[in-house]
This record gives sequence, structure tokens and C-alpha cells, in this order.
Amino acid sequence: MPTDSMKDMLIVAKDHKYAIGQFNINNPEFTQAILQAANEEKSPVILGVSEGAASYMGGFKCTVHMVKELMEEYKVTVPVAIHLDKGSSFDICIQAIHAGFTSVMVDASQYSLQENIKLTKSVVEVAHSVGVSVEAKLGVIGGRENSLCRGLEFTFATPLECEQLVHETGVDCLAPALGPVNDLYKGEPNLKFHRMKEINELTDVPLTFYVDTGFPIKDIQKAIFFGSAKMNVNIENQISSIDAMRSVLIERPNEYDPRKFLEHAGEAFKNTVKRKMQEFGSSGRAQLKYKVLYR
Repeated sequence: MPTDSMKDMLIVAKDHKYAIGQFNINNPEFTQAILQAANEEKSPVILGVSEGAASYMGGFKCTVHMVKELMEEYKVTVPVAIHLDKGSSFDICIQAIHAGFTSVMVDASQYSLQENIKLTKSVVEVAHSVGVSVEAKLGVIGGRENSLCRGLEFTFATPLECEQLVHETGVDCLAPALGPVNDLYKGEPNLKFHRMKEINELTDVPLTFYVDTGFPIKDIQKAIFFGSAKMNVNIENQISSIDAMRSVLIERPNEYDPRKFLEHAGEAFKNTVKRKMQEFGSSGRAQLKYKVLYR
């Protein structure tokens, strides 16, 4: 089964005021759950793969082959992008591209703006020559997953720097740091929607928004209105699957077949993904995937 261009997906999503979820995969069970959810919801989907997760699953090539085989096995008919999440270097991004990833994120947010532009542009030149989409990142957000910037102070992305980075690199998508963190939300998150609006107007590329447990739906909808066409979700899925697994362990302490635990974990994971797709407005949107090709 062929995989799809993230750029095409996101342009259509932005034009039609919905967002596409990036759901991170860490094993075959999570991958099955996401693909089944996307098929059932008739939603385009982005499979996020971190460097650590790819290594755990046997490397970039093994990950791509696994995804494609599962797509064929489950007769997946919706658009699916395989996306490198937080690529830490030029070499890592190129490895993912050569392995068959349809998009990569180059995370140079820990560097100066000029260094970020230089590294991102070098990845864009290679990626675009083979039809691969590129996401860039600007600013530093907090949270347990942001290992590349661990120890650095939180810094907001500024609209003018975002405009400069997009203009000089030609990236297809931008993840600006605007307030949320990759973690569990408690209370109302302090978001800079006025900056998001300005960045959207200055760059005109789809923006990325980080969403996890407890994030208000009204803020998701506002982010979509201001140009966020890509929603990154990870921790919420993991929590739902682990909670389901714990319940099985408590209810059936003598169970020893790991498939019994993983079956329940996968179902909970799938249901969480389906709910997020509904919240993002991507359910039933798979048929829109090719409209961008006729611009």
C-alpha cells in the first residue's frame, strides 16, 4: 500500500478548517490501533515515529515495512503519512527519507535562529528533491518528551522569526512554541493565540499544535481556526492503553498470555484515537486528499 504526502494532507485540512492528528507509534499494537481507527473514522492520519521508537522497532526501514504490511493486511484506504518526529540531525532525517518516510521534522529549535535555518534548509533541499515533506520547529516548549531541549528555558516563537524561517527554508509545516507543553494539562493552559494568528498570517503554512490529556476542546477549535492543521497526540494514547492493561492485570491476576493484555490496551488506544479524530474534525475527510493536486 502506498503512503501519502503530509504536505498535501495539511493544505487540504487547513483550507477546510479541520486538523489531522499525528499519533506516535511505538510498537505493532499501537500501529494497528491507529490504522484501524483511521479506517473506521475515514480520516487521514499521520504516524509519528521518534528516533527512539524507530530503534525499538528495528530501525527506520523495518518501521516503514511494518506500517505498509499492516496497511495491506487491514485494507487501509485512507491517506497515511509516515513522519519522523523530532529529527535531531541532518543525517537522521536523511536516513528516514531513504527508508521511505513521507515526511520528516527537523528539530533545530535548540540552536540559534540562523543555525536553525541553515540545518532546516539543508534537509528541505534533499527532502523536496524526492517529494518528502518537511516540518520545522521554532522556540522551546516544556514537557517530559522534549529531550532535545531538556535543560533549556522555555522560549516562545516570535512571528517575525517564524516568517523568516519559513521564507528562507521553504518548509511545508511549522511547529511554533506558543505555550502548551508535551505533558498532562492541569487547569487552563496559557496559550498565545494572538501570536498563532499572526504567525499564520505571516507564513501561510500549516501549523502544528501539541495536544494531550485534559486539553480543552474549545482551544483545539481555536487553534484550528488560526491555522493549526496538525495536532500532535502521544501521552493521552499511552495513558489510555496502560490503564486498560492495568485493569486486566487486576481483574485476571493469573493471566499469563501477553496478547490478552495487549488486546485490551490496543482497543483503548484505538478508541482514544477515534475520539481525537472526531475532536479535530478529520473524521470523514479522507476523500478530500487529492484536491490539492489540482491547484
